[in-house]
Amino acid sequence: MPTTHQVRVLIVGAGPAGYTAAIYAARAALEPLLVAGLQPGGQLTITTEVENYPGFAEAVQGPWLMEQMRAQAEHVGTRIAEDLIVATDFSRRPFLATGDSGDRYAAEAVIIATGAQARWLGLPSEQRLAGAGVSACATCDGFFFRGKRVVVVGGGNTAVEEALYLTHHASEVVLVHRRDSLRAERILQQRLLANPKVRVRWNRAVAEILGERSVEAVRLRDTASGAEEVLPTDGVFVAIGHQPVTAPFRGQVALDAEGYIVTAPGTTRTSVGGVFAAGDVQDRVWRQAVTAAGTGCMAALEVEKYLAHAAAGAELVA
Repeated sequence: MPTTHQVRVLIVGAGPAGYTAAIYAARAALEPLLVAGLQPGGQLTITTEVENYPGFAEAVQGPWLMEQMRAQAEHVGTRIAEDLIVATDFSRRPFLATGDSGDRYAAEAVIIATGAQARWLGLPSEQRLAGAGVSACATCDGFFFRGKRVVVVGGGNTAVEEALYLTHHASEVVLVHRRDSLRAERILQQRLLANPKVRVRWNRAVAEILGERSVEAVRLRDTASGAEEVLPTDGVFVAIGHQPVTAPFRGQVALDAEGYIVTAPGTTRTSVGGVFAAGDVQDRVWRQAVTAAGTGCMAALEVEKYLAHAAAGAELVA
């Protein structure tokens, strides 16, 4: 039988933002319930070595880091539900969320931390070599390609910025774009084309990523003629955008044109008082584990302040 859970604070999402929010909320005696979703641990569960999260002198494994965050959240009192939120109603209080299990969650305050997912090419070889030379984050993994050759796939701002960042590490960066012109801002295009480490392969699409244990090459297809070529490379960075996980919240909180949750500048407050958003679901710029954790902390502190106002009989504020 479906159950209705009455909670003070509901946290939706189990990545760095969600777990950090849970740690702070639990330590503030707010008794949070965290709904983990389909991919507990978020994008770090598909990341092998993490070198840029503070506190670890040596690289750590992404899944291990998320296991530690979960254990810490549970240790301080967070309850975790293995469910997936599929619908929400923020038009009334308590706020209501419905899980795929049929369970309902009624909460005085909600923190949305469902993250964003990288858009992938959809190739079987891409999935097979993920974490073995295939990445969607140059800032996360570029360090591992010092002095090596890399391919960046895409033609927008993200792809050009990733390619420029990788020139600080790689010996050669090849930008592969399926059209004959870039969509990136003009200034970024100028910087890219002026960089001696960068080559652009116009009118090319990645047909397959080659390699047994790690990336060795890409097979490119000419989008005009259909002719194919093999380009040796040590790494492939897919930079064709991200998709925030906001489907359950459409029509409930304000979203921007790309589907990211809109928060008030310098805060995690959404368009609905009592509903907050943290991590990549509201961050289209940085998308790092450490920045997600930081906004998770912010969200919990803002929730604590919000609920304190409510307990004091003050007018509810965002």
